[in-house]
Amino acid sequence: MTEQPTHIGDLIGPVIRDLAQHSGRDLTRWLHQVERLRGCSDPIRLTGEVSTLDSTTGEILHSYSTRGEPHGQLLVRCGNRRASRCPACAETYRADTFHLIRAGLLGGDKGVPATVSTHPRVLATLTAPSFGPVHRGPDKHGQADICHPRRNGPACFGRHVSGDRRIGQPLDPGTYKYTGHVLWNAHASALWHRFGIYLRRHLGMAAGLTRAEFSQQVRLSFAKVAEYQARGIVHFHAVVRLDGRASEGEIDAPPAWATVELLSETIESAAKAVRLDGPSLDGEDPQELRWGTVDVRRIESTGPDGSTLPEAAVAGYVAKYATKAAETSGTLDRRVKRSDLARLEHQGVTEHAARLIRTAWLLGDTEAYPHLAPLRLRQWAHMLGFRGHFSTKSRAYSTTMTALRRVRLEYRQARDLERLPYDPAATLVLANWRYAGQGYTAGESALASSLSHQGGTIGR
Repeated sequence: MTEQPTHIGDLIGPVIRDLAQHSGRDLTRWLHQVERLRGCSDPIRLTGEVSTLDSTTGEILHSYSTRGEPHGQLLVRCGNRRASRCPACAETYRADTFHLIRAGLLGGDKGVPATVSTHPRVLATLTAPSFGPVHRGPDKHGQADICHPRRNGPACFGRHVSGDRRIGQPLDPGTYKYTGHVLWNAHASALWHRFGIYLRRHLGMAAGLTRAEFSQQVRLSFAKVAEYQARGIVHFHAVVRLDGRASEGEIDAPPAWATVELLSETIESAAKAVRLDGPSLDGEDPQELRWGTVDVRRIESTGPDGSTLPEAAVAGYVAKYATKAAETSGTLDRRVKRSDLARLEHQGVTEHAARLIRTAWLLGDTEAYPHLAPLRLRQWAHMLGFRGHFSTKSRAYSTTMTALRRVRLEYRQARDLERLPYDPAATLVLANWRYAGQGYTAGESALASSLSHQGGTIGR
C-alpha cells in the first residue's frame, strides 16, 4: 500500500502545541532562536548555563540557563561547509573562501600587501588519469558533442546535455578500473604533496639554483580546493603565486627571473614527472600513480582574453567548489555503514558510485588487505577513497579561515558588549555547555522553512 504524504499541518500543529508549553503562548522565544540561526537548516542543540561575575566582589551580574528555552535547549548554527547539508552555513563558508582567495591575488587587505598583484600568478588544474571511458557532458562553453564515436571498443553516439545522469558513468562498467580509481583518490593528497616538492625543484633547476639557494630567494605560495568530477575522481584547482624572501616574515617581490611563463612551464613539467608507487594487490606489481591532464592559465588584473583570468573570477570560481564534495558525483554526503551497502541505489546513489563505494569497502577489509589499513577506506568509502582536506593553503598565501571567523565573532561581541550595563573587562564568565543533539524535528523544520519563505515574520 502506498503511503500518503504527510500534510504540513499535521507536522506543525503538534510542534506549536509542544513549544507553547515550554516558551509561552506566542512562541516568541523559539522564533527568535530561529531568526538568530540566519537560515541554518541543521542547528546544534546545547544545554547549559552561563554566569557573569564581578571579578572583584564575586557578585553575579548576569546569569543565563537553557532551562527557560523551548525544550530546555539553545539552538546554534551548525557551521557545515556542505551545501547539501546546510545551504546557509555553506554560503558563509563560500564567502570566506572567496575573500581568502581574493586577498592572496589582489592584496591590500587582510595583512597581504597590494604588491602581490604584480607577482607571477596562475590557476592550475591537475586531474587524474583515465580508468576507463565514461559518458562525456557538454564542454566549458555548454556545447554537447557526440559522446564517444568509437569504432573499436565501447561507443556512445548520444549528446549529453548538462544534468544528464549518464555523464561520468562508465561506457563499460565491466572493464572499468574501479580498484585503481579508489586507490588514486586515496593517494591524491600524497600526489599533491610530491607535486609541490617537484615544482620547487624544477623552478630551481630552471633558474640554475640549488635547492638551498632557491629556498633562500623564492617562496611558493598557493591555495587549492578539491573538486569531484562527474566520474567520481578528485582533481585540484590551485592558485599558485611566486613571492620573494628578501625580508623575514614579509611578502616581497620575487627575483626578476621568476616569471609567470617560467611558473607555467615548470608546473606542467613537474606534474608530468611525479610518480608514486601505490600499494600492490594480490601479489601484483605496485600500481603507478600519476597525474592526468594539467591546465595552467595566467591570472591578470584585466578581463579574460581566452588565456588569462581576472582575479575576482578566479576567486569566485575556486570558492564555489569549497562547499561541494563527493555527493556531486552521485554518492552520499555521510559515512557509509555496512547496512547501507545492499541498498545504495535505493538511496539515490548512482550505479557507478555504488560500485566505487563497495570497492572501497572491500579494500578496507584489514584482514584481507592489512597493508591498506592506514588508508581507512571503509571510513572514507562515501568519499570514494579520498580522505584529504578540501581546502588548503600555504602559510604565506593570505589570511586564514580561523582569522576570518574571529573577526566576525569579535564584531558581533563588540555590538553586544556596547549594551551591557557593566564593564566587561572587570568580569569573570563561567560557562558550562553540553551537546544535546542536532537538527530540527520534522515539524520544526517545516515551520522554520515556512517562516524563511515568508522572509521572516518575527516581531511583525
